[in-house]
Amino acid sequence: MATERYNPRAAEPKWQKAWDARKLFETKNDDPRPKYYVLEMFPYPSGRIHIGHVRNYTMGDVVARFRRARGFNVLHPMGWDAFGMPAENAAMQNNVHPKDWTYQNIATMRGQLKTMGLSLDWSREFATCDVDYYHRQQMLFLDFVDKGLVTRKSSKVNWDPVDMTVLANEQVIDGRGWRSGALVEQRELTQWFFKITDYAEDLLVSLDELNEWPEKVRIMQRNWIGRSEGLLIRWELAQGTAPEGESELEVYTTRPDTIFGASFMAVAADHPLAKKAAQNNPALAAFIDDVHHMGTSVATLEAAEKKGMDTGIRVVHPFDPNWTLPVYVANFVLMDYGTGAIFGCPSGDQRDLDFANKYGLPVVPVVMPEGGDAATFQITDEAYVDDGVMINSRFLDGMKPQAAFDEVAKLLADRTVGNRPMAERKVNFRLRDWGISRQRYWGCPIPMIHCEDCGVVPVPRADLPVKLPDDIEFDRPGNPLDRHPTWLNVNCPKCGKAARRETDTMDTFVDSSWYFARFTAPWESEPTDRKAVNEWLPVDQYIGGVEHAILHLLYSRFFTRAMRETGHLDLAEPFKGLFTQGMVVHETYKGPDGWVLPADVKVEEIDGKRQARLIATGEKVEIGSIEKMSKSKKNVVDPDDIIASYGADTARWFMLSDSPPDRDVIWTEAGVEGAHRFVQRVWRLISEAAPALAAIKPQAQGAGDAGAVSRSAHKILKAVGDDIGKLAFNRAVARIYELVNLLQAPVAEITAGKASAEMQGAVREAVDILVAMIAPMTPHLAEECWEALKGSGLVAERAWPDFDPALIVDDQIVYPVQVNGKKRGDLTIARDADQSAVEKAALDLDFVQKALEGKTPRKVIVVPQRIVNVVA
Repeated sequence: MATERYNPRAAEPKWQKAWDARKLFETKNDDPRPKYYVLEMFPYPSGRIHIGHVRNYTMGDVVARFRRARGFNVLHPMGWDAFGMPAENAAMQNNVHPKDWTYQNIATMRGQLKTMGLSLDWSREFATCDVDYYHRQQMLFLDFVDKGLVTRKSSKVNWDPVDMTVLANEQVIDGRGWRSGALVEQRELTQWFFKITDYAEDLLVSLDELNEWPEKVRIMQRNWIGRSEGLLIRWELAQGTAPEGESELEVYTTRPDTIFGASFMAVAADHPLAKKAAQNNPALAAFIDDVHHMGTSVATLEAAEKKGMDTGIRVVHPFDPNWTLPVYVANFVLMDYGTGAIFGCPSGDQRDLDFANKYGLPVVPVVMPEGGDAATFQITDEAYVDDGVMINSRFLDGMKPQAAFDEVAKLLADRTVGNRPMAERKVNFRLRDWGISRQRYWGCPIPMIHCEDCGVVPVPRADLPVKLPDDIEFDRPGNPLDRHPTWLNVNCPKCGKAARRETDTMDTFVDSSWYFARFTAPWESEPTDRKAVNEWLPVDQYIGGVEHAILHLLYSRFFTRAMRETGHLDLAEPFKGLFTQGMVVHETYKGPDGWVLPADVKVEEIDGKRQARLIATGEKVEIGSIEKMSKSKKNVVDPDDIIASYGADTARWFMLSDSPPDRDVIWTEAGVEGAHRFVQRVWRLISEAAPALAAIKPQAQGAGDAGAVSRSAHKILKAVGDDIGKLAFNRAVARIYELVNLLQAPVAEITAGKASAEMQGAVREAVDILVAMIAPMTPHLAEECWEALKGSGLVAERAWPDFDPALIVDDQIVYPVQVNGKKRGDLTIARDADQSAVEKAALDLDFVQKALEGKTPRKVIVVPQRIVNVVA
């Protein structure tokens, strides 16, 4: 009898409503079951979810549903990372208030996410722009102030003179502001900082304990923290060249062994020596001004042409009073790194070599490969950066670099410059304190007050929250808080005189650095409920893009430590397990008028070649490369369209099945249609057999064909559970396909009324296992199948079935059989067969007899349970 097709438009809303009515996914903190916290990085409310969201949240949902079925009290919350510049840009462009724009987008995206059938605890939902949330963030800020974790200091920033705001390094493109296009300036601004450097060593060492994190992420964090062991060398300034009041130049280096290869010194444009040298040198002052119009990111500096200008200052070489080196101001040296000064050894550093070649400076090789000829070894266009032996280095010649390092450190420690040792060993970190000040409206206000008499004082806790004013004008660039007529003015809480509020707001990375802790008790008047946060954290499984591998994760790790310091929780690491999923990519299409949406293109194969045409006009379209989905190239797919056409379960299944979850997934129409066919196939398999299976008791079998069904079902059940536990979703999907294929024939027998009672019991149990296994991945389909089978309750409430250990042990084993070390075939034999039986069976095999050509083998080697090797 033909069955109706599975209709996701009817089934999915029905089951979502049933789950909501039972409040199945609302988590109670006092539930006695073991706790499991799964969290996907929360989204920015841009207005629409994209297909990457579908992949990310589907993965998290599979984990959440699986852990619930395994008996855990699962916390799977959702919120919104809702502050930031896009809302202000929308306010300026569309004349809409940032708050209205943000909450409208949240409403839209919430509705979209709900159509996916995610098992989220919506009762804990919040947005970081909710006053309730940023009130608690201001409380944390003041606690950090009390503990000395906040500082205010002058810092170099990227300043957009048109938008009148600080730009992050990533927002400076080719020296211009990403939005205004104006030439960016480097300015000194007084900024608020979190003292993350206080935890540099701990943040680094603790990475070794995060063994459930991807190694690539741990490496990225190690490199960002950047611990190095080096030497702080004080170079004496040559008399007659030094500006008044200056006598030495401090340089931190990790390669003091190359000191005899030094050919120049380079200082940052903001170094005190540079500033003094520029006072009477207009050309140098103009060069420094040019440097101030560059971005400050490492990527910008690496890509930019290396430029410098000689200051006229000279330093004396520590080991030779007759040898002086020029001091340059260089655009690739920053005050934020080391001491803001370097010594250039061109033979051992490519950047220094390029600089030296440009300005005609000496290049002296000081390290060569072992076994090389020092008399002929030269460096011209490529620096030598590998290990080797010292050359052209006087008393260091012939040493290994590490020995030379130690020798230089020992000798310079015994010399002095200005009554201080000429050098001292020092551990340095690349990590810098976290500047959190942003000159914008749409962010968490920094709860500080500026008083002419008392200085900068905190807002009293009783006066929190400092709310953003709603009556704001975006009629011109700059921070509208600076010009608000009333919000800005406040009385000093210490002396009562007229004072001004801090108008900088917090970096949005602050908002996302503790939200996972707030989810554990978002109703609390304090930032956390200490008991709840200590029970739930660390997050058992955190899922998100690798683009957040450095800053977000590092800041969150700092915040957890700072919250421990201030008494809000008792642990250091926020995320126990971390998974970084791959991106969703798609072909690009280019028509006569530019990039074309996939939805507007028809792709077909003609004469063995794929061709694309516009659906509307029939015009040919060029098929381009497969790239990350982006609005600029229009290779995007709207999740709403996919869910409307195929249903959420099809989208979920495709996201899980097409490739390993840490790799990119290529979105194709054919792939989605294949996923849809599988959904329909499962429905057809179960719904057609349901009338016959509904009254049958599930019963595992141990013998015959029915036993084979039970053994396969239990083996697959165990494997799928293991796979989901490892987030190997694509492998789990492959095994589910295997079970569906296996059930096809016995289900047909049952439908035709030809199956034995044993087979009926085995198939009913296998079908129940199938429904349980697809439930985390295609939850609506699972509920529909369960209802057809007359199952009791909801699948979402059912426990994960237990496999029978006796059924997953094979009573047979397959031995690879080699003859003279070359595999010829396989031997299938009873697992408990003894060695002589295995030898005899192997020698009786046709392919072994053929290979032996009638000869008696010299010996037969049997490695039990592993392999057989026949030696002729």
